[in-house]
Amino acid sequence: MRALRQGKGLSQQELGHALGVSRQTVNAIEQCRYDPSLPLAIRIARFFGTTVEEMFHVDGE
Repeated sequence: MRALRQGKGLSQQELGHALGVSRQTVNAIEQCRYDPSLPLAIRIARFFGTTVEEMFHVDGE
Protein backbone atom coordinates (compact mmCIF):
# COMPACT_ATOMS: atom_id res chain seq x y z
CA MET A 1 0.00 0.00 0.00
CA ARG A 2 2.89 2.36 0.73
CA ALA A 3 4.10 2.31 -2.89
CA LEU A 4 0.61 3.07 -4.20
CA ARG A 5 0.15 5.88 -1.67
CA GLN A 6 3.52 7.40 -2.49
CA GLY A 7 2.82 7.01 -6.21
CA LYS A 8 -0.21 9.25 -5.75
CA GLY A 9 1.90 11.73 -3.79
CA LEU A 10 -0.15 11.30 -0.62
CA SER A 11 0.99 11.43 2.97
CA GLN A 12 -0.29 8.87 5.45
CA GLN A 13 -2.43 11.64 6.94
CA GLU A 14 -3.98 12.50 3.57
CA LEU A 15 -4.73 8.85 2.77
CA GLY A 16 -6.20 8.30 6.21
CA HIS A 17 -8.47 11.31 5.74
CA ALA A 18 -9.61 10.03 2.33
CA LEU A 19 -10.37 6.60 3.82
CA GLY A 20 -11.91 7.87 7.05
CA VAL A 21 -9.21 6.44 9.32
CA SER A 22 -6.29 7.84 11.29
CA ARG A 23 -2.73 8.25 10.07
CA GLN A 24 -1.78 5.66 12.69
CA THR A 25 -4.11 3.12 11.06
CA VAL A 26 -2.53 3.73 7.65
CA ASN A 27 0.92 3.34 9.20
CA ALA A 28 -0.05 0.11 10.98
CA ILE A 29 -1.43 -1.39 7.75
CA GLU A 30 1.71 -0.40 5.84
CA GLN A 31 3.90 -1.97 8.56
CA CYS A 32 1.81 -5.20 8.46
CA ARG A 33 0.93 -4.73 12.13
CA TYR A 34 -2.80 -4.41 11.44
CA ASP A 35 -5.13 -6.22 9.06
CA PRO A 36 -7.93 -3.91 7.97
CA SER A 37 -11.56 -4.89 8.38
CA LEU A 38 -13.28 -6.08 5.22
CA PRO A 39 -15.13 -2.76 4.72
CA LEU A 40 -11.86 -0.85 5.08
CA ALA A 41 -10.02 -3.25 2.77
CA ILE A 42 -12.72 -2.67 0.16
CA ARG A 43 -12.44 1.12 0.55
CA ILE A 44 -8.66 0.92 0.17
CA ALA A 45 -8.89 -1.24 -2.95
CA ARG A 46 -11.50 1.01 -4.54
CA PHE A 47 -9.45 4.11 -3.72
CA PHE A 48 -6.47 2.66 -5.57
CA GLY A 49 -8.57 1.19 -8.40
CA THR A 50 -7.68 -2.41 -7.69
CA THR A 51 -9.16 -5.47 -5.99
CA VAL A 52 -8.92 -6.55 -2.37
CA GLU A 53 -7.16 -9.70 -3.54
CA GLU A 54 -4.49 -7.68 -5.32
CA MET A 55 -4.04 -5.26 -2.39
CA PHE A 56 -3.84 -7.83 0.39
CA HIS A 57 -2.14 -11.19 -0.03
CA VAL A 58 -3.04 -14.01 2.32
CA ASP A 59 -0.05 -15.99 3.56
CA GLY A 60 -0.06 -19.64 2.64
CA GLU A 61 -1.75 -19.29 -0.74
